[in-house]
Amino acid sequence: MTATITAYDWAPDEGRGLVRDMRVRWALEEVGQRYDVRLLSWGEQKGSAHRARNPFGQVPAYEDDGLVLFESGAIVLHIADNHPGLFAEDPAARARAIGWMFAALNTVEPVVWDLVMVKVIERDQDWSKARLPGVLTRLHERLDELSARLGDAEWLDGPFSAGDLLMVAVLRNLSGSGIVEAYPNLAAYIARGEARPAFVRALKALRADLTGKAPAGWPSSAKTART
Repeated sequence: MTATITAYDWAPDEGRGLVRDMRVRWALEEVGQRYDVRLLSWGEQKGSAHRARNPFGQVPAYEDDGLVLFESGAIVLHIADNHPGLFAEDPAARARAIGWMFAALNTVEPVVWDLVMVKVIERDQDWSKARLPGVLTRLHERLDELSARLGDAEWLDGPFSAGDLLMVAVLRNLSGSGIVEAYPNLAAYIARGEARPAFVRALKALRADLTGKAPAGWPSSAKTART
C-alpha cells in the first residue's frame, strides 16, 4: 500500500520546507517510496478527524496499511527501519544514527526553537528582548559543540543517514539568520543536505501542494511556526 502523510495546504514559512511534514517527505524520497498527501486547511488540524491521527492537533501524521503514526522523528525512524537507504546494515552504525536522530530533536532543536519563539512567534511580548541574550548563548554553545564534532566530515557518522536528515532539517530553521553562517562547516553541511536529489524532489512536491491561503489576520512577516 502507498503511505499517506497529512500536511497543510498553506505554510507559514512561505514554502521553505520548515514545517515538519517536509522531514517525512524527504525520508520517503530518500528510500524511494511513493506517498500520497492528505492536505488540511489551516484550523482543520485541531478538528476531531485529525486528532484521531495526531492527538495534539499537529502535522505530520502518517498512515500505512492500518498503522497510524504522529511525531516526525518517530515517522522517520519507522521509514528508515522498514526501507533501505537511511540506516547502515551494521547494527552499531544504525544505533549511532538513531543517537543522532535523538540529538537533533532533543538537544539541538529545543535551542533552535527557543530562538524562533523569541524572534518570531513571541517577538511582541515585552520579555522577549530580555530573554534573547540567554537564548543566543545556549544556541551558540550547542552549535559550537556540533561544529566541533562534524569537523571536516561530510556527514555526522559515515554515510548520510536518518540522523543527518533530521539534523539538517532542524538546522535549516537558522538559515539566513547569520547565526549558522558563522559556522562554515555547518552551513556547508546544510547545503549538502539541500542538494540531495531526494530533498529537491520533496521540496518541489511540498510547494506544489501549497494551494491554500493564509488565515485572516496572519502576520505577513511570520516565517515559521511550531507544528
